[in-house]
Amino acid sequence: MAELKIGVSGCGGRMGRMVALELLETKGTRLAGGIDAADSPYLGRDLGEMAGVGALGLKAGSDALALFRVADAVIDFSWPAASVGHAKIAAATGKALVIGTTGLDAAQESALKQAARKAPILWAPNMSVGVNLLLELVREAAAQLGPEYDIEILEMHHRYKVDAPSGTALALGRAAAAGRDVDLGKKRAGVRDGATGPRKAGDIGFAVLRGGDEVGLHKVLFAGAGETIELSHRATSRRVFARGAVRAAQWLARKKPGLYAMADVLAKR
Repeated sequence: MAELKIGVSGCGGRMGRMVALELLETKGTRLAGGIDAADSPYLGRDLGEMAGVGALGLKAGSDALALFRVADAVIDFSWPAASVGHAKIAAATGKALVIGTTGLDAAQESALKQAARKAPILWAPNMSVGVNLLLELVREAAAQLGPEYDIEILEMHHRYKVDAPSGTALALGRAAAAGRDVDLGKKRAGVRDGATGPRKAGDIGFAVLRGGDEVGLHKVLFAGAGETIELSHRATSRRVFARGAVRAAQWLARKKPGLYAMADVLAKR
């Protein structure tokens, strides 16, 4: 069986480098190339050197269309506007696209759905197998524990993360809301500061911490009278996200056009 050629978007970033390394060490996959922003200081750098394995003769570029043309699938850890642009290229070329970018707004999410009519696209706020299991546990706990249990979601990431709450925290909020059969948009409670008054019944609260080099910590607390149930996940290495992204790309490359989630990948084990 021929190797699956997979490209990396955002190849100069920490996740992009990790994905490149994972591809190089995964049987049956080949690193097809990498792209970064047009003003990136990494343009022209060797992808192998950036991944820490030595020169490969593959240089970081900025031509997304060229990358899609030579790849069977592309893994994208960039920024929202770029991810949407890549989704449009995926639609034009019919190539598979795995997106791990977070912070997309409603219009950008709609653009992904539109592009997925013509190409297989997988978008997941978190590629970790453990986090995706946590989503299911949170949904079930929210369904089993009545409204007398207050739901609070806490997340912490490194100082450089630009969006808050994290995409994973929001996904956990959606899972909790689904378990309660409510709309997260109507129940979401953000930053509390000053004389906020008593907690509103049924709210799903979010707390955000930033600092150091924390890879990713997420906790969901169900606080009742006399007891608190806590479900949590802590990533100690970005390699778990890269591993999940490569697995998703291998799965997605064989699929028909559509918008998929990491749960679809895990359901086919």
